[in-house]
Amino acid sequence: MENRSAQHHKDRQVEAIKEELTLIVTGELNDPRIGLVTVNEVVMAPGGKSARIYVSLEGNEKEQKQSLSALTEAVGFIRHQLADALSLRVAPDVHFVADTSVLHGARVEQLLTRIEKRERKRKP
Repeated sequence: MENRSAQHHKDRQVEAIKEELTLIVTGELNDPRIGLVTVNEVVMAPGGKSARIYVSLEGNEKEQKQSLSALTEAVGFIRHQLADALSLRVAPDVHFVADTSVLHGARVEQLLTRIEKRERKRKP
């Protein structure tokens, strides 16, 4: 179990990485394959050597795959920028993951609305 100060440091580092990634992805990457990308969450490994970056991607399925592929190809540049911006000796390994929680949430909402309508029809 980590002590509070170590956990607080890790939380601050995760938040700083999220902010910097947002700036890098939206402003510094000039790859035309990258569409509208939003950094939703950063999950650091317990040792801090790697991080999973959950991003939401706009566009159709093909455009989303292209954006994710372009982000994956730019990992070296992104790690370098992170290390410089945050004064890290070693930037964590970055792995981008498409965050589909928004789509799942919308689907659940749609199903709940459907159930609610059926219930209203049943009750006179």
